Amino acid sequence: MKLHDLVPNSGSKKNRKRVGRGISAGQGKTAGRGTKGQGSRAGSGGHLYRQGGNLPFYRRLPFMRGQGFTPRNQVVYNEVNLDQLTETFKASEEVTPETLGKAHLLRDPRNPIVILGRGELNVALKVRAHRVSAGAKEKIEKAGGIIELIS
Repeated sequence: MKLHDLVPNSGSKKNRKRVGRGISAGQGKTAGRGTKGQGSRAGSGGHLYRQGGNLPFYRRLPFMRGQGFTPRNQVVYNEVNLDQLTETFKASEEVTPETLGKAHLLRDPRNPIVILGRGELNVALKVRAHRVSAGAKEKIEKAGGIIELIS
């Protein structure tokens, strides 16, 4: 068998319908679009703003007031909870942005990290993060851990 002997299975390939190629082709004249009306014209389907008497789509949507722009100086944090740290790290390990990134706990490694207090912590960890919530700080220190804030 050679490359020129290869053919697709019969029935697996179908030629596309070439419409508007004369009356003997079977799809001539109106090319299967019927006569007259919106559907027979090129670019039919209309716009979102014109829906033939129905309430237009854009007016059905609720108002979004006060959503004009995203503040430029808004800080988006990678949120990491204590229960995630308990599952991932062992006692006296260091929790840094690099180790969190290797553990796939960060959504976007370029953003700063905040440690939040969901769950319990029963191992002493050395935590280096940009921000730590009050509840998380209390639980980490209670477990014998150390917190170091990154500026």
